[in-house]
Amino acid sequence: MDLVTLADIRVAAADIAPTVLRTPLLPAPWDDALWLKPESLQPVGSFKLRGATHAVARLDPAARARGVVTHSSGNHGQALAYAARAAGVPCTVVVPQGAPEVKIARMRAFGARLVLVAPAQRLPEALRIVAETGGTLIPPFDDRRIVAGQGTIGLEIVDDLPEVDVVLVPVGGGGLASGVATAVRALRPSTAVIGVEPELAADAQESLAAGRLVPWDVSLTYRTCADGLRTGPSELTLAHLLDRLDGIVTVTEEEIRAAAGRIINEARLVVEPSGAVATAARLFRSGQLPVGRTVAVLTGGNVEPTLLADLVTTAR
Repeated sequence: MDLVTLADIRVAAADIAPTVLRTPLLPAPWDDALWLKPESLQPVGSFKLRGATHAVARLDPAARARGVVTHSSGNHGQALAYAARAAGVPCTVVVPQGAPEVKIARMRAFGARLVLVAPAQRLPEALRIVAETGGTLIPPFDDRRIVAGQGTIGLEIVDDLPEVDVVLVPVGGGGLASGVATAVRALRPSTAVIGVEPELAADAQESLAAGRLVPWDVSLTYRTCADGLRTGPSELTLAHLLDRLDGIVTVTEEEIRAAAGRIINEARLVVEPSGAVATAARLFRSGQLPVGRTVAVLTGGNVEPTLLADLVTTAR
């Protein structure tokens, strides 16, 4: 399989520079050896803007005129809608029922046309719309352009903390972990890149152990509060993870919520449950991780207000 390279990620970095925020590394107030990479500070509230912006930038004029289509529970949909609007490209997002209302509202605010379907129908419906309109499918993670765009996070981490020993990355579909692991391994081979996913949606961990895709039904993955990590890896992302990820750990729902509350209360950063899983691994699974200077990627901050209030309160 043709895997993404460091050169691909450098091309993506040039494409996204005018649009995407270069997020800082912030020291964690409670841990002298931990830095947080707050992708929640992006204009759309998540790292997804990187891959979406790169993918739109690679479209030719005819494809731009026909528009883009995707399926997303919210963060990728928001990112693609934002990137498409900036480029004057029509955008349709197929959204699984049960997606957070705050994310649905923001996708509409960014100008996307939304189609809500049952969770298991998100990809089939997106493919139907592509066939009907001639639009370009830009999936949340199963795309080399997306992987390369997300990999720009790895470039920034190594540039800002050259002596980094461990990078912790949430894993859902695996696009982010694939890109970050590609960049970090190429730039600093001694650094370990560890994936983190919810215990209730541990399809990537099972797939890595088996050396092949082991899909989990949505009835299982939808149990987790980390709604951005309910989708499993693809053949493309699993190939990257098998080749380049140094390990994967899981965290419980209670640990995810506790980590989110700590980030919100002590680091003063708004974070959604999906964005807190990497920090949860550092807080509660340190015995399973390599030692040393660690960066945890905070993938997003698009959280429902009621859940945000609950996370703040229960963490005190």
